[in-house]
Amino acid sequence: MVTIRPAAAGDIARITEIYDAIHTAEEAGVTTIGWARGVYPTRATAQAALDAGELFVLEDDGTVYAAGRINHEQVPVYAQVPWQYDVPPEQVLVLHTLVVDPAAGGRGYGTQFMRFYEQRARALGCRELRIDTNAKNAAARRLHTSLGFREMAVMPCNFNGIAGVSLVCLEKRLTAEP
Repeated sequence: MVTIRPAAAGDIARITEIYDAIHTAEEAGVTTIGWARGVYPTRATAQAALDAGELFVLEDDGTVYAAGRINHEQVPVYAQVPWQYDVPPEQVLVLHTLVVDPAAGGRGYGTQFMRFYEQRARALGCRELRIDTNAKNAAARRLHTSLGFREMAVMPCNFNGIAGVSLVCLEKRLTAEP
C-alpha cells in the first residue's frame, strides 16, 4: 500500500541511496537529470530538509521509493521569472528535489507524489504551486506539464552548486476544488 508521510531520521539512508542511483543512471547515460554526484543532491540535502521538517517520502509496502522537500522557499532565480500570477509568498508552495528510485520507474510514484504536493498546498491554503527542473530533464518536464503545470521561463543560472544550468520554472494555479 502506498503512503506519503513526513520523513524520519531512518529514511535518510534510503533517500541517499535513491540519489546515488539517480547519479549512477545519469553517469551511465540511462537518464539525463542535470545533477552532479557529490554536489547535488547529497545526504546533506536530505538531512537539511528533514531538519527543517519539510521532507516527505512515498513508501510502498515498507520501502521508500520517492522523496521531496515541500516548503514556501522560492529559489533566488524565481524573482526574475515572469510568473503569470502575482501571489503573496505565503500562498506559494514549492516542491524541491523530487526523486523517484530509477528501479521503480513507471509505477506512477512521481505522479502520486505530485498529487500529494497539490493536496498539501490546498490544506495549507496555498493558491499557487511552483517547481523547477533542469531543462535537460525531459521526463520531469513531461510529468509536470501533464499535471497542469505551465513552463513560464528557462533561466540560466548556477543552481545548488552546479554551474551553467538552464532552469525551467513552472507554475500551477489551484482552483477552489481539485
